[in-house]
Amino acid sequence: MTRIVSDRANKTDQVVLLPSSLEDPTKAPPGAYRVLIWTACISISAFFAALIIAYVWRSGMASYWEPFRLPRVLWLSTALILASSVTLEVARRVFRKGLWRVADRLLLVTATLGVAFLAAQVVGWRDLLAQGAYMMENPHGAFFYLFTGLHATHLLGGLIALFVVVFGRKKRRELVDVVSYYWHFLTVLWLILFEVLRTVT
Repeated sequence: MTRIVSDRANKTDQVVLLPSSLEDPTKAPPGAYRVLIWTACISISAFFAALIIAYVWRSGMASYWEPFRLPRVLWLSTALILASSVTLEVARRVFRKGLWRVADRLLLVTATLGVAFLAAQVVGWRDLLAQGAYMMENPHGAFFYLFTGLHATHLLGGLIALFVVVFGRKKRRELVDVVSYYWHFLTVLWLILFEVLRTVT
C-alpha cells in the first residue's frame, strides 16, 4: 500500500508522513478518542445538570421531604478523589517523558484511590440507611442515592479504562490523555454534586 504523504513534502526537504493509523483501517484516526470522550462528558454533564435542577426544585416542596445528616465519610470521599486526580495527572506527565514503568505505578495508585473512593461511598450509603433515609420513602434520600450511585457507576468505567491502560499491550499517549481527562471530569463533577448535597437540604 502506498503511504500517504503530506502536501508539505513539496515545500520541505523533510518528508512529513501522516500517522500510521490512516493506513490501517482497524486503528482509530488521531483525535478520535478525544472527540469521543468530550462528547461523552458533555452528555453526562447535561444529564446531571437536569438531575440537579430537579433536586433543587423538589427540595422546595415540603411534602415528604425529610432532611438528613450528610454522612461525614463524604469528606473523605472528596479527599480521595482529589488525590486520585493529582496522581493521575502526575502519571500523565511522567508518561509523556517516556517513564512508562513509573507512570504505571502511579496509575495503579490512582486506581487504588478510586476503589477507596467507591468503598467510602458504600459506607455513606450505609450511614444513610442507619438514619432511616430509604430510597422509596424519602425523595431527599432518593436523590442522594441517585447522585452518588450514578457517579460511582461512571467512576467504575474510569477504573476499567485505567486497568486497560496499565495492562494493555500497546500504550498510546492519546489514550492516557483521554483517560485522565475523563477522570478529572468526574472529579469536578463530584465536587459539584457534593456541594449541592451539602448546601441544598
